[in-house]
Amino acid sequence: MKQLTHYDITNTEKNFPITIVCDAIRTPENIGMCFRIAESFGVSKIYLHESSPTSENRIVKKTARNTIEQIDYESYTNFSSLISDLKNQGNTIIGIEITDESINISDYDFKSHQKIVLLLGSERHGIKDIDIADATVAIPMYGRNSSMNVIHSLSITLYEVTNQLTKTTNS
Repeated sequence: MKQLTHYDITNTEKNFPITIVCDAIRTPENIGMCFRIAESFGVSKIYLHESSPTSENRIVKKTARNTIEQIDYESYTNFSSLISDLKNQGNTIIGIEITDESINISDYDFKSHQKIVLLLGSERHGIKDIDIADATVAIPMYGRNSSMNVIHSLSITLYEVTNQLTKTTNS
């Protein structure tokens, strides 16, 4: 068995109708990793709040590597207005959040939607206005801890979404 390097691997590049909206994420490492994981899963666009660290932040750049140049992103000012605009463009708004109405992520039918927006909230306060979401999904956890890092949650969610969407397109 030989471990492969970046030069040995050719990924099948795909672009999915997935947008990420980061609501009040303030940690530069999380913003950088958002770019990196979003690019890895073929996300179409990222929206960052104007108070989030920018793509010019040294830590964001270092953590994101070169993915900042590879994915479309934009800054926004008003969360509610942005979500309203995205809904009017035919997106289904899905919060990655533990609520009393959250659906187990593996039970949620992502493939039934044409365009998907994934909402990420801050680790401290979650998604500010969760009622704006069309649905919320939660990741089952089996330890005592009831939450995980926002980017880990995004990674697991993007895996599930793209897995479902890929099965749909390959069927």
